[in-house]
Amino acid sequence: MSVDIDALVDRRRLRRKVTFWRVATFVVLAATLIGGFVYLSNAGGLSKRSAHIARIPIEGVIFEDRKTLKMIERIAESDAVKGVVVSINSPGGSTTGGEALYGALRELSEKKPVVAEIRTLGTSAGYMVALASDHIVARYNTITGSIGVLFQFGNVQKLLETVGVEMNAVKSAPLKAEPDFYSETTPEVRAMLETLVNDSYEWFVSLVVERRALEPARARELSDGRILIGQRALDAKLVDAIGGEDEAIAWLESEKGVAKDLPVVTWRISEGLDELPFSSRISREFGKGIGLAILDPIDEAKGLIPRGLTLDGLVSVWQASDAAANNQ
Repeated sequence: MSVDIDALVDRRRLRRKVTFWRVATFVVLAATLIGGFVYLSNAGGLSKRSAHIARIPIEGVIFEDRKTLKMIERIAESDAVKGVVVSINSPGGSTTGGEALYGALRELSEKKPVVAEIRTLGTSAGYMVALASDHIVARYNTITGSIGVLFQFGNVQKLLETVGVEMNAVKSAPLKAEPDFYSETTPEVRAMLETLVNDSYEWFVSLVVERRALEPARARELSDGRILIGQRALDAKLVDAIGGEDEAIAWLESEKGVAKDLPVVTWRISEGLDELPFSSRISREFGKGIGLAILDPIDEAKGLIPRGLTLDGLVSVWQASDAAANNQ
């Protein structure tokens, strides 16, 4: 059997070239990834360690979130933070969640100047959070207000009767475990719930009186659950100025002495992990990606559950979808 020497030499030469380019491609990709991680790591570290204005995003339905409260504590302790912008886009949420954020931001304002920027929506507990700031800015067409408290509960008594199910209970007292979902609400139970809601409402109104320097009668008039656009909220003295983040930052500079042209850095609840070693942060990011791939479908399914059913206790939230349905 004859062997074509030239063909064999060409084949070996081609194999060496392919091997070379494979190795070169791997080295370039590895260097790019490592360089990118290093750049992001250094950029994030420098941005948090050099002088800046901290942006705290308050978005979506408000819950009592210990991680967010802890992050606010870290902002208060950071010498690099010269001012704070609370960026709000929320319909509200649980009253205790709004209360916890309000308290944390009031403590923060004792150490840093704090301004609230209400974007598209800042109602109910979302507006409660804005009250904690030293100055409130809203867009002309921002939806805000809806000051009030809500307690909702359902009753499936007729449904149970239809399917032939009867519920019974033995209680230590008539008001124990009330309201339930399977019997008619008694006047005593309704009175108890009204007291609960009214006590929370009075507390909310007192915040409006204190923080907006309004007469109690005027604050109560504005706290009837109405929503307002930003301009009407300005006329009613529920906000201080019309504008967005630029106007909020301009106020920090002109009224609180914050240096001009400082970068604005968004703080998020994962920021406390920035002190981890570089290798640990890379592992965390890979783990986060895998976790999101698994959990995202679950989060999407949660979106099918009405918002009101996912909040415990008293609720201070503007429910636009429910209001629209009632008007149909």
